[in-house]
Amino acid sequence: MKLRIEAHLDYGFGHATDTLLQIEAAALPDQAIESANLQLSPVEQFARVPAHDGIGERIWVRTGTRLTADYSAIVAITRPVDDCRHLPRVEPHQLPGEAVQYLFGSRYCQSDLFPNFVDAEFAGLDGGVRVLAIRDWIERHFAYVPGVSNAETTAMESFIRREGVCRDYSHVLITLVRACGIPARMASVYALGIEPQDFHAVAEVFLGGGWHLIDATGMAKEGAMARIGVGRDAADISFLTAYGFASFNALRVSVQRA
Repeated sequence: MKLRIEAHLDYGFGHATDTLLQIEAAALPDQAIESANLQLSPVEQFARVPAHDGIGERIWVRTGTRLTADYSAIVAITRPVDDCRHLPRVEPHQLPGEAVQYLFGSRYCQSDLFPNFVDAEFAGLDGGVRVLAIRDWIERHFAYVPGVSNAETTAMESFIRREGVCRDYSHVLITLVRACGIPARMASVYALGIEPQDFHAVAEVFLGGGWHLIDATGMAKEGAMARIGVGRDAADISFLTAYGFASFNALRVSVQRA
């Protein structure tokens, strides 16, 4: 499948500000960047740096009083879509080094608070079967409600409220999967089928020796997502991080079949 991606950002600043962008689809073995173009308003500094786990790149810019970014790309998704139900859990002592950090709790994903819950709620299940049971549990018990959460909302708060948006759904899925002793991380993606269209957050779980994308909201399918970046939780995958006050003017995202 090929995706045609377009994104537009417009932010204002009170003065020159160091800002970190991550909005470009990553070049990976399972997603080929066939064409891409990034246009920025004039900036004082521009530098590319590797992103988390070497997946994609972040861009340092030093802005003036306004920053606009227009990104477009054609991305060919070639990853095989596996039925995670049949994939085994990898025992912790056999995990590759890159996956170990994703067993631990993080700022928004307090997995150390949930082992008793997952052992009771998903008793008798293991590996991919347990992961998909967790996803299905979230789908049954949560309501997709914009505006009820913010940039400080944690997985525990979302678990109590039983509502939120893609960020909150993903934090809860990641937290519960880590509580099972299975590595899970967060991925920012461009995804077909998201309404309203926006930067989308999903989970990636490590099963059967590899990473697999799972959207807890059920809106996006593994074969129709282009990764932008990955990290421990939302703190690592922000599309824009400003080291100073920033005011939001506009954001538009469009993902269509190419």
